[in-house]
Amino acid sequence: MKRTAVINVVGLSRSLIGPFTPRIQRFLEAGSSTAIVPAFPAVTCTAQSNYLTGGRPRRHGIVANGWYNRDLAEVQFWKQSNHLVRAPKIWEDLRKESPDFTCAKLFWWYNMYSTADISMTPRPMYPADGRKVFDIYTKPMSIRDEVKKNLGEFPFPCFWGPAAGIDSPQGPPDGVSRWIAEAAEWTEERHHPTLSLIYLPHLDYNLQRLGPRHPDIPRDLGRIDAIAGDLISFFQKRSVQVVLLSEYGISQVDTPVHLNRSFRTQGWITIKEELGLELLDCGASKVFAVADHQVAHIYLNDPSLKDRVRDFVQKQPGVDRVLGESEKAEIGLDHARSGDLIAVASDRAWFTYYYWMDDQMAPDFARCVDIHRKPGYDPVELFLDPKARFAKLKIVWRLLQKKLGFRMLMDVIPLDASLVRGSHGKRPSDPGEYPVLISGNRSLVPESQIDSTDVYRVIRQAMLS
Repeated sequence: MKRTAVINVVGLSRSLIGPFTPRIQRFLEAGSSTAIVPAFPAVTCTAQSNYLTGGRPRRHGIVANGWYNRDLAEVQFWKQSNHLVRAPKIWEDLRKESPDFTCAKLFWWYNMYSTADISMTPRPMYPADGRKVFDIYTKPMSIRDEVKKNLGEFPFPCFWGPAAGIDSPQGPPDGVSRWIAEAAEWTEERHHPTLSLIYLPHLDYNLQRLGPRHPDIPRDLGRIDAIAGDLISFFQKRSVQVVLLSEYGISQVDTPVHLNRSFRTQGWITIKEELGLELLDCGASKVFAVADHQVAHIYLNDPSLKDRVRDFVQKQPGVDRVLGESEKAEIGLDHARSGDLIAVASDRAWFTYYYWMDDQMAPDFARCVDIHRKPGYDPVELFLDPKARFAKLKIVWRLLQKKLGFRMLMDVIPLDASLVRGSHGKRPSDPGEYPVLISGNRSLVPESQIDSTDVYRVIRQAMLS
């Protein structure tokens, strides 16, 4: 079995490979490449699950980065247990081929309690006093302190939020991807896994924050090219073949769509007031949307409204189409976790989770980086509030409060969705924005594009050929 490293350069598309990515370009020219028809939805958790199981959401159950748990009547985003992926994974299948096979899964999602031999993933600690202490989770747990002793603490504040992808006191723009790349080398040198899965998120930040056409993007391309290029050279020197791929490409957007606000005008949303602020009460609402980039799962607690809701959503500006049962079945998204209806955004549009009509009534977590409380994905977390005076000084004060042991709210995120300039989730109208797969083995990659579920086959063939 040929040892293989799969390097996931998030957000990379063929349209971005060129003069600003000379090392990736050389790797492409020396091997072969193909476009990947994106998973649907083209978001991290679904794309990775398609790649690692060879199946669609109807089989593995990952319908988005988060969904409505009908039993608990709660929206749950960014859960980490691998038990949620209800299909065999590639490392489980390859282990049957060779009892000596081992897999290192480094910062790919659903990385807790997986059957991979080595895992590393972001995981804060939550003491009973309400604090959030940045840390990582590893398997085996014994390597957590060892890797941090060798590489330093994982730069968690730069993994997501206003400090991600920029030069800040929390770290350099590419600090997270560089740390993960060094962790991959550290793991290879000590454990020699048969398959290494490596996640490099650097491009994801400014492509969403600024959009793919922004003049600063070439600098980000140069940074990730250096990191990926060093990794490729490192593995090649150790006779480990490399497959470089991405989960999705990112398209230019300028139109946020607030489905839940529209539902509220129809009397379908139920709001619960707590401490003078508004919370979305999903269990009591007739209709609500769980927004995830350019796709929104729409759940109906009142099934009698289905036809009316579908017609209403289809007429909303920024909505391209609405999927019902037959359409979900056609694309393999017919799973119990899926919404009763699924809205797909038009080109240049994306969906927010916003449900309040007055920003003064927005919940306290709306102005924070809080990926678990928000009933939908929020890319506005990449920004500091431009209306807030002395926002950076406010952050310093909040951090001082935290250090002194006081409860504090890092409420520095704006409520202006128009700031976002890049998104993903639907199939881009430009195939140049499809994700890519590049291999040093010319015989592995067909010239024509492949489906997201075919990535499983390519990795398996690479290792067994």
